[in-house]
Amino acid sequence: MHRFPYAVNTSILFTELDVLSRPAAAKAAGFDAIEFWWPFSEAVPGDGEVDKFVRAVEDAGVSLVGLNFFAGDMPAGDRGVLSHPARSAEFRDNVDVAVGIGARLGCTAFNALYGNRIEGVQPAEQDAAAVENLTAAAKGAARVDGTVLIEPVSGTPSYPLKKADDAVAVIDRVRESGGVDNLRLLFDLYHLIANGDDPAAAIDNHAARIGHVQIADAPGRNEPGTGQVDFDHYFAKLQRAGYRGHVALEYKPSGTSADSFGWIY
Repeated sequence: MHRFPYAVNTSILFTELDVLSRPAAAKAAGFDAIEFWWPFSEAVPGDGEVDKFVRAVEDAGVSLVGLNFFAGDMPAGDRGVLSHPARSAEFRDNVDVAVGIGARLGCTAFNALYGNRIEGVQPAEQDAAAVENLTAAAKGAARVDGTVLIEPVSGTPSYPLKKADDAVAVIDRVRESGGVDNLRLLFDLYHLIANGDDPAAAIDNHAARIGHVQIADAPGRNEPGTGQVDFDHYFAKLQRAGYRGHVALEYKPSGTSADSFGWIY
């Protein structure tokens, strides 16, 4: 299996530990890079909370290579707030906090979950709000030479971005309307397969748009080797297409997190 540099998503792995202990656990497991979903319960946490998070990453000696913007109440089913017109101010306030964390930790990749469709709100109204908010996010990320990532997601029927083409269409809309060119596709192999997309075709069609890669086996969303995904095939295609970034492990470990990395070696 080709070895891209791996990063551990410490919002789905090492969940047996509190958030601030996870960066050190990833380092102890042999990793030099991590990513996080938004690690706070609020869009704008207190300065003290932010300082503790930044210090935990710094003290662990790992690089933060990906950070999600605030996405609402994920356990309750939220998958982003940026396309919710009534939550635009909340999202934009969060952009400043997330980019500020990025500036302190050298993180330049920010995942912007699009948000579910809302009953009683026209999709066109949501999409218009999304263009405005993603434009603001892109301009914010540009302050740290950063990239905003757009992700197709599975398992949530009301989330409108299912396939790579859906995410790229959003990227094109924002670029054309907002004049920003630092949005990229988050190529999550598990979500694309779960949604019935063709990941090989997505690489062929959108290689230049891929800004970040995440993996889990399918079915099941556990570590590689537990499902049916031919990772060698997709990794080789990504390499030939010119991708040189991290591959983030965003899977649910079938046992303990520390015991789930044997497939790498």
